[in-house]
Amino acid sequence: MRKNEAPPPQLADIRAAFGLLTRLPVTDAAPRGAQAGWAYPLAGMAVGLIAGIAGLFAHWFGLPAALAALAALSTQIILTGAMHEDGLADTVDGLWGGWTRPQRLEIMKDSHIGTFGTLALMLSLSARWAALWLLFEVDGTWALAALVATGALSRAVMPALMRGLPNARGAGLSRGVGRPTWRIVSWGAGLATIVAIVLLGWSGIGAVICALLATVAVGWIAQSKIGGQTGDILGAAQQIAEIAVLLSIIA
Repeated sequence: MRKNEAPPPQLADIRAAFGLLTRLPVTDAAPRGAQAGWAYPLAGMAVGLIAGIAGLFAHWFGLPAALAALAALSTQIILTGAMHEDGLADTVDGLWGGWTRPQRLEIMKDSHIGTFGTLALMLSLSARWAALWLLFEVDGTWALAALVATGALSRAVMPALMRGLPNARGAGLSRGVGRPTWRIVSWGAGLATIVAIVLLGWSGIGAVICALLATVAVGWIAQSKIGGQTGDILGAAQQIAEIAVLLSIIA
């Protein structure tokens, strides 16, 4: 490819998804907006794959399942820059710390973390760690497959909410990215569903259903409390969907 020649749209979308959702070094990650939403599951798969490999190495070196799970969880956070965890904390602080829509949006915009956000992070990290702990106790390769599938499914919910709900404020990351078409949403959801079923078998169907239910629940709460979605809402949805999928796999 010549230096001044633009990459194919599909490759540009993948680069944009990785550049937005991960801290992985991606060259020429030009903003592609909402049209790159179909590639979000690919970024999630990469995060899950690297995190699973980190957990496997820890397990193979003789560390107990609890520490292997901690290695995988820590790797996820490093690879994403804790952006989804930050969204969860801000969302819970805002939605349950404010009494009116403007108050909630203002609290969500504040960089400080409150009691609700702290408790949400503690519970979220505990749930993910416990689920991964159980998966690594069963089998390291099964935990790796679960992480990859979960990474894909939990990122597929984000374009769905971007499309299904209006932006709740006139600025911010979600506003800048825009709203994907239903076609983009379907491509992303279809890709994540195929990955989940291939890697998890029949358990993948339950995982898809749980991801869908988590999406609907977060969307309903966001719509009722702030009238739409924001970047923080999308991050919270990813976290809640990840927990729901992991719990469905170990159930």
